Amino acid sequence: MTVSGDQAEALLRIAAALERLAPAPVAAPAFTEAAAYAWHPDPDRLEPVAAVSRVDLVQLIGIDRAKQILLANTLQFARGFGANNALLWGARGMGKSSLVKAVHAEAVAQGLPLVLVEIAREDLGSVGRLLAILGRAADRRFLLFSDDLSFSHDDTQYKSLKAVLDGGISGRPANVILYATSNRRHLMPRDMIDNERSTAIHPGEAVEEKVSLSDRFGLWLGFHPCSQDEYLAMVRGYCDAYGLHIDDAALRAEAIEWQATRGGRSGRVAWQLFTDLAGRHGIGV
Repeated sequence: MTVSGDQAEALLRIAAALERLAPAPVAAPAFTEAAAYAWHPDPDRLEPVAAVSRVDLVQLIGIDRAKQILLANTLQFARGFGANNALLWGARGMGKSSLVKAVHAEAVAQGLPLVLVEIAREDLGSVGRLLAILGRAADRRFLLFSDDLSFSHDDTQYKSLKAVLDGGISGRPANVILYATSNRRHLMPRDMIDNERSTAIHPGEAVEEKVSLSDRFGLWLGFHPCSQDEYLAMVRGYCDAYGLHIDDAALRAEAIEWQATRGGRSGRVAWQLFTDLAGRHGIGV
């Protein structure tokens, strides 16, 4: 059958439209450009992150037990052994996301084929497509990282997350593990849990689906507000690591005044003080 020029052009337009509606599966990159990638859907792509914003593992002070547990779990996974998905929850600014990035850096420093892939909470609906891509890269192990995870009462994104943890027919690829951070242990506000339980016909079932999501993490690591001694140790640790010389009395006075202006103390507050001190002393960070 002979196809005219107009017909051929129309067929090409139709083919292009169909491809936009149902694009071909994204090919898995070689994962040689970087040790970390950021996932972006529509169109689906994994963008390499040349320099990850992180602090060294030894500089994370006051969370020794969490460091030990998460590092051991990460190294087990990176070496191809059994390991659990992990939920890091608790006080703001106490190093949850910093710890995830630090243990990944330690695994890479040991020569292990572990790739960090960050996915934003609002992109969880596309996580199935991401898992399909990562699952095809059998020579790599992937640490899927979702920071500041939480859900509201009308949010359905959490259903997509269950496929990463242990749900679905195909389940999670064996070369993928999930670490998530949240200020909430159950990933939803306490007042919402109490409200739904008090108004539901079956209170125990009202929030079962969402609360059970956190139960699917094999590791729960709690982060709590630091003491003043821990806060001062954090500031001193940053100063020593970057070669900022300041006597203990002066540093203590600076640290206490800084925490008073911020209305609290945490690892983040300690880093912010150090950044200010470094700037005043002409030290780059």
